[in-house]
Amino acid sequence: MDDTTAFSTGTCPVTRAMAVIGGKSKLFILSRLMGGTRRFGELRRLIPGVTQQMLTAQLRELEADGIVSRTVHPVVPPHVDYALTPLGEDLRSVTDAPMRWGAALPERAAR
Repeated sequence: MDDTTAFSTGTCPVTRAMAVIGGKSKLFILSRLMGGTRRFGELRRLIPGVTQQMLTAQLRELEADGIVSRTVHPVVPPHVDYALTPLGEDLRSVTDAPMRWGAALPERAAR
């Protein structure tokens, strides 16, 4: 199988990785969870421009892909925690690289 076929059929590793982490806010979510378990409202405050609907959808996708775990505590009002799974923790180098690169950019380049 050549590279073009692998890319179009989803067997390309880069294609599979981007399908999991390529959502609009997923890298922001992952980087915020690298610091530890977070509640939904906390994530929403920490991620600029994310709507409740978008955050919910992105978290559900990350959970379905085994990257994020969701723990519901049986209290009123509901208390839900999100944390990285071991597979999610493996993404640390993926989230750290843009943070280091972005920190080195001149302010003018960050538009």
